[in-house]
Amino acid sequence: MKKKDYYEILGVNRDATLDQIKRAYRKLALKYHPDKNRENKKEAEEKFKEAAEAYNVLSDKNKRNTYDQYGHQNYQEYHKKSNNINIEDILSNFGDIFNDTLGGFTEFVDRSEDSNRGEDLRIKIKLDLVEISKGVKKKVKVKRLKVYKNLNFKSCDYCDGTGNINKYTSTFLGRIQTSITCNQCLGLGKIIKNIPLGVNNQGLKKVEELINIKIPAGARNKMQLRILGKGNDPVFGIGVPGDLIVIVEEIPHKKLKRDGDNLSYDLYLSIPKAILGTFEYIPIINGKARVKIEPGIQPGKILRLKGKGLPKIKGFGRGDLFVNINIWIPKTINREQRLFFKNIKNDPNFIPKPKNNKKSFFERVKDMFNM
Repeated sequence: MKKKDYYEILGVNRDATLDQIKRAYRKLALKYHPDKNRENKKEAEEKFKEAAEAYNVLSDKNKRNTYDQYGHQNYQEYHKKSNNINIEDILSNFGDIFNDTLGGFTEFVDRSEDSNRGEDLRIKIKLDLVEISKGVKKKVKVKRLKVYKNLNFKSCDYCDGTGNINKYTSTFLGRIQTSITCNQCLGLGKIIKNIPLGVNNQGLKKVEELINIKIPAGARNKMQLRILGKGNDPVFGIGVPGDLIVIVEEIPHKKLKRDGDNLSYDLYLSIPKAILGTFEYIPIINGKARVKIEPGIQPGKILRLKGKGLPKIKGFGRGDLFVNINIWIPKTINREQRLFFKNIKNDPNFIPKPKNNKKSFFERVKDMFNM
């Protein structure tokens, strides 16, 4: 039988707010609570767990976005291990939902996905455009919590070695017993005997580790790379380590500006060079490029150097380098220069003759990308 998607289970629309999702879950939880359905307990438990599973995903913004993006079946396949929720977990996370049917609601948290996983760590790596252009390998020292080996344990006195503590709640349905994880041994049933120096009560010790990190060519500013298993170890080493999140921090170039895979450079020409034409050396990532400037070039013109940008991280090829032409007009000139310009200011060649069909700056940029 095909399983309903989570929105159908809770009976809400796909654009439902968090409050609407909470109310729908509360209603179903009250309806299918096992202690309220003793005659049909098995079916009620399944409905109860189904509603909790749906609420667990739809009440979490990140999980909900992933669910909406990939659909019910794909999400189920990916999270099939973490979706095995048992009734004790649901009840222990219920809090006092039954104490007041109008309030006291505590959100359900699926611990199966997070409780046995170490914490993620985050570091920043600064890169200049040369490193970003080529891609780079870095060795970074990271301080992380590693499980201490050869620990000696003893039975937890707080939970009598069971790993759980029974909690009794009086409700309008009667007295309900729930089992919560012991916060002393974290469900292990035992605690460390004679904690070694430098080790915390979770069996973890801070160590410094040299980690190799590969940054792909074309990396973007604030891009995050995930190094699996290089975060903190899980409590007592039971579970899987967290990940190391590497955040790329781009060092701005002194002359080049970046826009995605493309670069731009502002070239300033003197009046004589703009009139007569010249050759200019334009800075690029790995050196300089010689560019011909045609006589009579106009300010605002954009020259395109194909393939002189950055590598495309999601495909083949490189971006381009756009050279923005500016004409430098001096604020002060000497007497001889002033006389020269006075003599030619009314020359027909120096009278502006703009074309009516001249394109705007944005139209010229658009044409560049369509080339």
